[in-house]
Amino acid sequence: MLLLVVAFIGGAFTVLSPCILPVVPFVFARSDQPFVTGRLPMLIGLGGTFALLTGLGAAGLNGAAQLSEYGRYLALALFAVFGAALLFPALAARLAQPLTTLADRFVARSDRQGAAGQIGSALLLGAATGLLWAPCAGPILGLILTGAVRHGVTWQTWASLGAYAVGAACSLAIAASLGKRAMDALKRSMGMGEHLRRAVGALVLVTVGAIAFGVDTRVLAHLPGSPTERLENRLTGQLSAKAVDPVAVAAAVPTVVRQAQKSAAAHIVRVSASSSASPSAAALPVEGTLPSFDGATAWLNSTPLTPQDLRGKVVVVNFWTYSCINCLRTLPYLKTWAQRYRNDGLVVVGVHTPEFGFEHNPGNVKRALADLGIGYPVALDNDYRIWNAFGNAYWPAFYVVDAQGRVRYHHFGEGSYGQAEQAIRQLLAENGRSPDAHASHVAQASGAQAPADLADTGSGETYLGYREGRGFASPQSLQPDVVANYTLPANLPLNAWALDGRWNIGAESAVSAAPQTGVAYRFHARDLHLVLAPAADGKPVRFRITIDGAAPGAARGADVAADGTGVVTSARLYQLVRQGGAIGDRTFEIRFLDPGAKVYTFTFG
Repeated sequence: MLLLVVAFIGGAFTVLSPCILPVVPFVFARSDQPFVTGRLPMLIGLGGTFALLTGLGAAGLNGAAQLSEYGRYLALALFAVFGAALLFPALAARLAQPLTTLADRFVARSDRQGAAGQIGSALLLGAATGLLWAPCAGPILGLILTGAVRHGVTWQTWASLGAYAVGAACSLAIAASLGKRAMDALKRSMGMGEHLRRAVGALVLVTVGAIAFGVDTRVLAHLPGSPTERLENRLTGQLSAKAVDPVAVAAAVPTVVRQAQKSAAAHIVRVSASSSASPSAAALPVEGTLPSFDGATAWLNSTPLTPQDLRGKVVVVNFWTYSCINCLRTLPYLKTWAQRYRNDGLVVVGVHTPEFGFEHNPGNVKRALADLGIGYPVALDNDYRIWNAFGNAYWPAFYVVDAQGRVRYHHFGEGSYGQAEQAIRQLLAENGRSPDAHASHVAQASGAQAPADLADTGSGETYLGYREGRGFASPQSLQPDVVANYTLPANLPLNAWALDGRWNIGAESAVSAAPQTGVAYRFHARDLHLVLAPAADGKPVRFRITIDGAAPGAARGADVAADGTGVVTSARLYQLVRQGGAIGDRTFEIRFLDPGAKVYTFTFG
């Protein structure tokens, strides 16, 4: 809602922008016409055409960005043209000339028609003016389009563009009503506006250059990430705990955006702390209806399911991805509920919405289901269509749906399993089932699925790809998408990481380019996990880890031997450290004996 208000205000102030000047004469050309049959149709045509063309342009740009990294350069080129047009008015006039000619033709046509065609000609004039106005982008419109490129063109995009167009149309309507006096005042305001226009154009060009040469990634990579992650999680928990409608939560919470082949990935936040709508014994609120699963690209462990197929059942819909440590730690409870209440009418449906590129591979997901012992239905949501249908914002998240297909409870993150089970039992009772109150037992979990020690975890999720990477501490500057040599620093600060040897740091992972390369991390947590993948040809990669320079011994994780040795055989999360006793600041190092290892992200618990 806030974005709609801001978009409306931004559109209203567009009338003060110099680039609106080619549009204003056509608006004033109708100032002597009746509002209902002359000015209003023209403004409707203007706003509608502007919103349609701008939205389609954003959708096309988003599609290009999803096809490959070349989409990024296309976006930069378009922003460079936009900046140059702001900086050099002559270039802007040349770009606008074909649109101006088209608008002139519509004006001439409307002048030749009588009263019977007045509304139609006004709509045509407005449509032509909308074509002319479409390149006139301000900061608010830039925000809307940037969001569309990053998150995909959703109904929020169209609504925001519509609000922007309505705001501008309202300002133009007022200007048209005031007539020549408004035009004269508008021209007087252009002195300062022209200087501001040039300054913004120069800033846009400088920014485009910085992004094109990777300056932004180098600067951001050296910034520490953990303090901001803790703040984001705290805000996430506070906002979502107060919310009842999961769609409202998704719109309100500050977000961390993942881009990797992720299409229209709405808003994405990993949550380790508990946040949910607490059920009461009296009643569970109705939060909405179960959306369709039509967006699934495939189904595992089941034929495709629809909301109609699930009527009469209590359903738990779980959003997860198999390399997410927070998701893995919820699985023992979901599997227990699926087994415990199966005969009482409960169905658990997993929605696997991938984060990394390798998680789009159905074969990888199928292997993960077998390794994790998941037997309930899982929909593959590679295009984020189910994610968007729910308005979801979190990994992990689940929604509990009653037998009538109504969402009655939601939960984001780990924890509060007793409350969630209480909601399930209550909805089963509403459906005429009475689960045995003494039939429950504590869910059993081991390895990476065991509960985290959140009370003594001082390190947060850390990505090694330059798109999300923070806390990089090697003395050398980070070089995106090229093979470069790196070394470890003499002292590694807490929650910082560094590379040793030849590496190629890509958008979502760092790839070892030679044998005997290493990664070091200074952390404070009981458990350390690392998302790894073997070489591009699938050949396993051997590794050895140390903690403070020594073999892990009893502190080894489930995927490593006591002497620190292990093998990367498939793309997944590996538990490398599981400590006992007092937890302190430790230095972890992993050295890859073979080239080709892909290192994605550290997680802790």
